[in-house]
This record gives sequence, C-alpha cells and structure tokens, in this order.
Amino acid sequence: MSAPTVTNRRPSPRRPAHALAGLCCALLVLGCQPSTDKPAEPAASASAASLVGSDKQLDEAVDRIERSARARPREHLKELALLQAKTAPGSDERLHLLGLRGEVAGLSIDRASIEQVVNELDQWPNAKSAAAAKVVAATTLARFHRERGDLREAVKVLRQAPAEGVAAAPMLLQLRYQQLRSFAESDAGNLDASVMAADKALKLAERSGQIWRKVLVLADIASLYMRSQQPERGKQTIEEAVRLAESDPAPDPMTLNQVQTARAIVYSLVDDLVTARKSFEKALEYSTQAGAPGVIALNLANLADIHLRQNQFARALELATQALQLAREAHQLSAESLSLHNSGIAKIALKRVEEGKQEVRQSITMDEQQGAISIAADGWAELGTYLEKAGDWAGAIDAHHRYRELIDRVLREESRKTVLEQQERYDAEQRGKEIELLNRGNSLKAEQIRARDLQLKLWAALGGCIVLSAALLGLAYQRIRKTNQALATSNESLKIQSERDPLTGLANRRHFQAAIKRLASKGGLSGTVFLIDIDHFKRINDQHGHAAGDSVLIEVARRLRAALREDDLVVRWGGEEFLIVVETRDPATAQHLAQRLLDLIAQPAVQHGSLRVPVTASIGFGSFPLAPNELLVDWERAIDLVDTVMYMAKAHGRNRAYGIERMDVTDEAALQTISTRMEAAWHEGQVGLSVLQGPPGESRL
Repeated sequence: MSAPTVTNRRPSPRRPAHALAGLCCALLVLGCQPSTDKPAEPAASASAASLVGSDKQLDEAVDRIERSARARPREHLKELALLQAKTAPGSDERLHLLGLRGEVAGLSIDRASIEQVVNELDQWPNAKSAAAAKVVAATTLARFHRERGDLREAVKVLRQAPAEGVAAAPMLLQLRYQQLRSFAESDAGNLDASVMAADKALKLAERSGQIWRKVLVLADIASLYMRSQQPERGKQTIEEAVRLAESDPAPDPMTLNQVQTARAIVYSLVDDLVTARKSFEKALEYSTQAGAPGVIALNLANLADIHLRQNQFARALELATQALQLAREAHQLSAESLSLHNSGIAKIALKRVEEGKQEVRQSITMDEQQGAISIAADGWAELGTYLEKAGDWAGAIDAHHRYRELIDRVLREESRKTVLEQQERYDAEQRGKEIELLNRGNSLKAEQIRARDLQLKLWAALGGCIVLSAALLGLAYQRIRKTNQALATSNESLKIQSERDPLTGLANRRHFQAAIKRLASKGGLSGTVFLIDIDHFKRINDQHGHAAGDSVLIEVARRLRAALREDDLVVRWGGEEFLIVVETRDPATAQHLAQRLLDLIAQPAVQHGSLRVPVTASIGFGSFPLAPNELLVDWERAIDLVDTVMYMAKAHGRNRAYGIERMDVTDEAALQTISTRMEAAWHEGQVGLSVLQGPPGESRL
C-alpha cells in the first residue's frame, strides 16, 4: 500500500465525479469516522500483533518490508523470496507473502517477478482459500498495470476479482485490495466506486490497530475530496493524516514521506504552491533519511515541477538535474523520465531551446516505451506550449501534431478494446441463440420420430398424424424465422452502437471512415472540412469536474447539430474535438458557417447544475479541391491541413477560426513542403487565410 506519489506531469485530478451530490454525501460519511487522536482500543492492538500469522518474527518482517517497500523495492524482493520458502504451500502465511511480493514487484515494474507470483497464485493448492488467491493475483496485476500507467487495465483486473474471495481474504489482503481499488477507480474517474472502496479500506485500517495504515488511507481520502471539488475537506483530512503520522510512537520516514507528498499534491491543486513546495521539501528530507534514492529522485523532480509552475526556471533546472542523476543511479525510470521532462522544459524557458527539446523528446520516448502513452501525449502538449512561448512556431506545431497522433492512438486503442468487449458479448449472445435453435431442432426431430412411431402403431390415425406433423413444422419454421429476424435486428443495433459516440450521440471515427468515401470518390475530397477544438477543456475538467466537462461536450454537440443540415457529417473526432464535413465549396458560405459555429459555441455559457461554464472554441477550416489550382487531396491530407490552421487559431489567441482560402501549389510534393511551414508561408503570401473572431463571451476560465 502506498500514498499517492506524483509521477505525472501535473498532480491534477483526471476525471472528477459524475453524480457529485451523492459522492459528497458518501465522502461526508467518511469524514465522520472516529477521531484519529484517540489511541487504538486494546482489542485492535491485540489483533495487530497477529496480522499475518502465529509467527511473530514473520509479522515483524512483513510490517517492516511493507512500510519501506517504496524505498528499496528490488532489495525486498529477494528477502521476501527467502521468507516465502519458510512457509507451507497453501498456508495463509504464504498467501500474505505472495501478496506482498506482488505489491513490491509491481512497484519495481518487474514483469518476471509478477509472472512468478501470479503463476503460483493461479495454481493455489488450498481449495478453501483459492478465491482469496485470485484476489491477491488481481491485486498484483493491478499494481503492475497502474505503475506502468495503464489505468484502464488496472481497474478491469480489480473488478474481475471474485467478490467471495475479497470477503474471505485475510484482513491485510482485503485492505491492500480495497486501497488499490480506491486509488485506481479514482484515477480512472470512477469516484463512486472509489469512495466505497476507501470506506472499506478505512474500516480495515482501523481494525488493524496500526497508525501508519490509517494514515495512508486518510491520504487517499484527502485526494478523493479534492477530486470531488471539496478542497476544504481535502485540506482538513490531509492535515489530520499528517498529525496522526507525527503522533505515531514508532514513526517511519517512508510513511512521513508519503503523507507529506500527498499534502503537497492537495495544496498544489488549490494553487497554494508555497505550501506545496514546503511539503515536497519535507518529503525530500524523509526520503533522504530513509536512504531511498529512487524516492529522493522523484521528490526532487516534483520540486522542480513546482518551481516551473512558479516560473523559477533556473532553480527548477538545478533540481531536475540532481533528480536525473539519482534516478539513473537507482534505475528509477519514472523519476528519470519526469526529471528529463522538467529539465528540458526549464531549458526551453531559459532560451536553451534545442537542448531542451532534445531532453523532452527523450523523456517522451521513455514514457512510450513503458506503455504510459497518455503521459507521453501530455508531454508533447506541454512541450508545444513552451515552444510556442519561446517563439519556435515550427517546433510547437510539430509537437502539437505528435500530441494529436498519440491521442488518436490512445483513442483507437480504447475503441478497439470497447469493440472487442462488445464483440465478446455479441458472440456469447449468438452462441446462446444457436444453442437454443439447436435445442429446438432436436425437439422437432423428437416430435418427428414420435410421429413416425404413431404412424406405425396407429394406421387408422394416419391423416391426423400428418396434419399434426405439418402444424409442428409450421410452428418451428415461424419460430426460426422470428429468431433470424431478432439476430438481424441485434446485428444492426450493434453496428449502429459501434458507429456512434455514446456521450454526444454524434458519429464516431468508424462511421466517418465509411461515410467519407462518398465525398472522396473521385480521387480526392470534394467539400469543406471544419475541425473544432474546445478551448481550455482540461481546465474546465480540473476546475469544475468531468461531469461539467461532459455537459459541455453534450451541449456543444447539440449546438453543432442545430447549425447544420441533416445530410452534413458531424463527428466526435476525439476528446474535445469535433469534425464537420459539408458538401458546399463556396468560400463565402464556408466563412459564414465558421462564424456561426464560433457564435453558437460561445453564447450562451453552458449550464451545468447551478454553474455557468463559459465555452469558446478554435476552428480550422478549408474547402477542397484547393484553390486556385483545384488541386485534389485525399481526406487524410485535408484533415491535416485544417488541423494545422486550427492550431494556428489556438496559438494566436483562441476563440477564433482560421480558414484556408488558397494555397499556391500544383502538386502533392509542393503541398507537403508548404504545409510544414504554414505560418511562414502565410506571411510570405504563398497561402491565403481568412481569420474570424469569436464573440466576447462571459468571463473566461
């Protein structure tokens, strides 16, 4: 178990809750737990003495290793393997040690050790605790996936753990499962499930009678308060966790490090960077005291991040450089990647642009190799922002395109997994229907055999038997026909679902790729393409929660549909982006529609409960074939071009639309060259752009 240690670019909530009111009530229930200032009851203390088994030395070893797991995880793996060899196969003691081995292997991102632990748990010899062994295996795999940045897989594995195994597992294994479930569900934005798991974890931690366990659960709950937009409750809870940790008669530096790290995250989320920096500095003191080089490197990298946010770039570079050296010595890849990223960003801000770009690109490559694609995409986005500030327009546009490519890759992977899951459900339903048809066929054959027997025995009833057989055959035919019709309806329903975005109801990319063939059937696209990106959408999610972000997406989709005709193609392109394709190529009509879209999106503000969320968008658009030479381009190239001018709209202040009026090119090679330097080509007169300004809206975020 561990408190949240920052490994991402910014310690910010990913997806605050939908159904916020219910979550607030649940969190208030968590906040009403017994005061942590009271000493543990004797019964709880007694139980703490035998948390693992009857062997007191084993209890003490497990407690010591678990407390300091993040300090030197690879060293602990060897010690745990030796301890495990002393326990009996199928015993609770061995199950505990396998669980802790899985936790430490996950923290180390040691795939070989993970596979060893999971294989042993899959072949668990004790039938009575087999379900609990499955829970331990799920917890082990989920920890590994979460440390790699694959939150979706971590949540999926935890949800597949058998409920009877969770209930039957020993207390500490339940606690480890519930705490990881709470944190993983929270990271994935499922705060309702996260709150339920946190409540169970808190009760289990209190039962353990060990202060440090309760401290770490309280740190998680503080994070939940922040994600549910209750910053005061979050600050109260983390301060309670800090007081409780400092009151522990046997405090250990790693627990203090983790709770101070959690405190820094809480205060950074409310932009109290001074308090956040002080907490990160305390966390650094404790990790130094624990002699944990990997954690020290991470703390230094986090401190560098805070200094970046305070525009103290020289100090940020100094800290990131120290962190990088330590991370490499400790083979701590996540800390090395974060240190490289922060070092590169600081160098760009200090006008060492080329050197900084190289380091950030190296960091992004490391994230991709570890499978943390979302973090890599965020790295490209932040690189683009700083290059834009440094005046490196070509680098900023390239970073933006790389960001788009990675985000598209993430969306495609999520879509692929969703389609596979739907296909699995569909296949299961179809198999069930086939079995039902087979059973009906067997029943029909049985009726036919019975009819023949009756025919042999009762010649006098021959006519009646023929009529009866015909009726049965007719009934069977009708039933088979209805079943086939139901299968066809089900197939059509699945096809429609796979081509629609479930949130907005708009077409998705799969539908787009089928529909675009009609408009690009003559060797190139014929029509006008609009690419729309909601401005500062991440800030909307961070400040108001993902439920508010969903409301914005739904309302923007509604406004887009209202502005367009039935036969126009409107697509949820990904995240906060929308794509529109219309058949008209008239420049005046395209500009008029772009201005109308800017106006409709910006006014009025989107209503979300009692909140009014101001929204604007940046739009890129262009008509194809390209004027003045009527150059044919395929639809992929057309989207790349409007994406480039859309990014220019964002770079030049947002809440505006940039449209391609002409491009002085005659072939694909010239188009490729000029599209990579669109800004410069515009100023040189090789490209003609129209610029439209959105309306002044309500106060911006």
